[in-house]
Formats: sequence, structure tokens, C-alpha cells
Amino acid sequence: MGRFDKATAVRRLGDGRYEADLDGKFGFAQALNGGYLMAVMLNAVIDAGPHPHPVATSANFLRVAQPGPAEVWVESRKAGRTAAVARVTLVQSGEPVVDAQVSTGTLHAGATADWSAAPATPLPPVEDCLTFDSGRESRGFADQVDMRFDPATMGWLDGQPAGSPQMRAYFRLREPYQLDGPALALAVDALPPVVLNTGAGGWAPTVELTWHMRAVPAPGWLALHGSGRLVSDGWFDEEVEAWDSAGRLVAQCRQLARVGRGGRVDMSTGEWRDPDQP
Repeated sequence: MGRFDKATAVRRLGDGRYEADLDGKFGFAQALNGGYLMAVMLNAVIDAGPHPHPVATSANFLRVAQPGPAEVWVESRKAGRTAAVARVTLVQSGEPVVDAQVSTGTLHAGATADWSAAPATPLPPVEDCLTFDSGRESRGFADQVDMRFDPATMGWLDGQPAGSPQMRAYFRLREPYQLDGPALALAVDALPPVVLNTGAGGWAPTVELTWHMRAVPAPGWLALHGSGRLVSDGWFDEEVEAWDSAGRLVAQCRQLARVGRGGRVDMSTGEWRDPDQP
């Protein structure tokens, strides 16, 4: 098993009950990544249900998850031939941390779209994109994923935000991995918050996130396109599209999150730092 397989593995305890060991390397200074938590939960849903692909997931993030033991509770709501629905809860210390409803189905790798829009803004070539340095010991999330950022959306790092909520990057796991539903859950929540390009800073906790798996990804890089429509009263929305190496839309995501209260990015780790941290 590779690192992502191990980090998202679940073990059946009984009917609808699973145990997991949440990996702190898939987190930032404040908390574990929400996409990573969804990946763990989706492995339990897929194991418990009749279909392999999480075509629709709606998750509410109730508390901050911590590395270490957790349980995943899966309750079947429907088990049909083309779609199944389950309620799934990630639990730590007896309290719900993430609560979600997941619809699963079976997607065909060779399916072709009857119609598809194109990405609004193409990414530059991978070699022209920016990356956080990697390879140091115990670096957390930045060591688990390989991301190459569109320079046009990274001016916020130098105090020159683009002026509108946007973020674009290539994505893949650092270890070779055939992208699947759980990996897509990680990908759609992997970008830095789009609100950083409006001049905001700091950790932006997700409150609710809904995403759809639209196709089985081809091998290679994903292209992530993030944008937002409104930043107001301490809240912002973020939409992410994930396009595979064959130019197909494979995932769509929208989340509602809180605007951060300040902070900075540690360029040696790629992690968010609280403004009160040295």
C-alpha cells in the first residue's frame, strides 16, 4: 500500500462501523485537510455499498479533526441498481466531526461526453508554474501532494493579490497513484483558499462542501480551476473544477467557508501560520 492508501484506510468493526487512524501529514498547522477527511469517509461508504464511485457528496464540517484514532459510521438510506445513498459520520472522542450524505454510482472509464464546456482560463504549461519547495522531514500536506500553481494567481504571496477570488494549479499525489473517487475528494479541496487573492489571509475553515465526481480520471495531472462569486460579512464561496489529462471535466465542487483572520504562508513548508505564531 502507498502512503495515500494507508492514510485513508478503514477497517470494518461491524455492520456500518469502521475504524481509521487519521494521518497528521495530511493536515496544516490548524487542522487536517477537509478533502482528506472526505477521502477516509468515502472509503467506508464504498466498502459498505454496492457502487464504486462517489458521484455526489455533501459534507458539513462540525469540528476540527485531529490526527489519531477515529470511527466512521455508515447508514444506508437507499441501495438501488444505478445509485445508492448513505449517511456517513466521522467521529472522534464520541463526537461527530464531519457529517455527510453520499450518493454512489458506477461510472465507465471509457465514457465520452455528449457535450462539455471548456475551462474558462487555461493553465500555462506545467514547467512554467510555481511550486512550494518539498523534501524536508515532517513537512505535512505539502509533502503529500505535488502542486504546480499558475503564477497569475499567486501574487498574494508577495502582497500583490489578483483582486478577485481565483486560484489555479496542477495536482497529483507525490507517490504514483491511479486517481479515484477518494483522491478526487482530496484534489477538490487542495487549493489555497481563493479568498487570499482578495487580500484576505489566514486559515479559512470550510463549513459546508458539496462535490460531484463526473468521470473516472485518466492518468496524469489534474488541472484545478478555483473561483468565487461573493466575499461578504466574513463568508466566501469557492468553486473548483478538476480536469484530467485527457481534457475531461472529472469533478466539480462548491464550498462555503469563513474568511481567515490573517496569517501567512510559511514558504519552507507550504503551511498556513496563525498571525500569533512566531
